Amino acid sequence: MRSDAVSLRDVLDVIEPERIESDRFRGRSLDLKWGYAFGGQLVAQSLAAAEQTIQEGRDAHSVHGYFLRPCDVHKAITYQVERLRDGKSFASRRVDAMQDGRAVFTMTASFQREEPGVEHQEVKPQTSGPEGLLSQAEIARKYMDTMPAAAREQLTFERVFEIRPVDPADILNPVSKPPLRSVWYRSACSLPNRPALHRYLLAYVSDMHLLSAAMLPHGLTWNTPGLQSTSLDHVIWFHRPFRMDEWLLHVMDGPSASGARGLARGQFFTQDGRLIASTAQEGLIRLQN
Repeated sequence: MRSDAVSLRDVLDVIEPERIESDRFRGRSLDLKWGYAFGGQLVAQSLAAAEQTIQEGRDAHSVHGYFLRPCDVHKAITYQVERLRDGKSFASRRVDAMQDGRAVFTMTASFQREEPGVEHQEVKPQTSGPEGLLSQAEIARKYMDTMPAAAREQLTFERVFEIRPVDPADILNPVSKPPLRSVWYRSACSLPNRPALHRYLLAYVSDMHLLSAAMLPHGLTWNTPGLQSTSLDHVIWFHRPFRMDEWLLHVMDGPSASGARGLARGQFFTQDGRLIASTAQEGLIRLQN
């Protein structure tokens, strides 16, 4: 196991920013050796900052964010929360993540008190369960001798989440595939019974593989020479309660790529088939000469 790999404890230590004023928070980044802060961290920390200003009994149901600039992992991040609305049922917040006086990420989020209503959901697709699948880390170790840099990145989260792709791409010999991808996630150990913490962790993992679904028809992977790729925006809708220390399946598709951008959508299901969250993301997919 890599001595510099982050652990679940590391993520839990940074995922909730420190409150320094009523609506102002300070966060720090985990250095994943990527040269910039992980986008999922910014989404999770922004959500955690916003939730600290919300009346108890209202839970996040919608998150919309934009990645504006690279975030320096070696500098603190200031999260400024703006209270847009506090109604009887819903509350809305805007969060700006700032470094050196400039916004690196901005997010709006909506919160709702629990109430009954009509219910239906899409059926979970038939796919392999997590049992028997190789983990992302186990797959990466097959490439360590021939492609150490790319393989090491796949080991980054092995002490944070168990990650098991259903149909992993061959990063040495990628081929064109339909824009469909499914990945199982579960935290590396048990978590406290705090629903908000589980939402933060889902926000964190939701940025890990989503955009890659839009790359599949073009035979592209993160290791493709000349590929410039980064998240531009990110959306999450929370539908039902869940736990991140139980298996969740992220079913993703990439319906469009054009103008050096790709669109990806996702749905998170529990192992027994409950649809607990939906995601969407547009990202840069630019092939440089």
